[in-house]
Amino acid sequence: MFEKIVAGEIPCHRVAEGENWLAFLDIFPRSPGHTLVIPKQGIQHLSNLSTSQRNELFDGVCQVETILGTYFNTTDFTICIHDGPLAGQEVPHVHVHVIPRIAGDGGGTLQSMWPNAPAMGGQADHAALALLATQLGGDQ
Repeated sequence: MFEKIVAGEIPCHRVAEGENWLAFLDIFPRSPGHTLVIPKQGIQHLSNLSTSQRNELFDGVCQVETILGTYFNTTDFTICIHDGPLAGQEVPHVHVHVIPRIAGDGGGTLQSMWPNAPAMGGQADHAALALLATQLGGDQ
């Protein structure tokens, strides 16, 4: 679907554009100004973008933040990527949600995405975290 938007076969409401990325308003916005920034090439997972594609994509994210920030008079944004179908990705094409945040907008925190998870705060389980980090090849 996003390839058809890039090709001009499906209309979109452009916010900004670079050589290899496009930013347009989400048709089902979570709040006013909710914008998607996509690479023009159809790739499903962020890790499959080349370094230059990722850099250009995030340059686009920053440009969109500047545009939206000026319009909505904010410096705060929720930036979200659903990287694959199990992560909630509905269109199999990398896309970054850029959502301007203002006081009282009704948006939530990361915790609100997992309402049934244990509450954030309290004591961290450093032993479990250290074990996982070691298994992942991190903490040595």
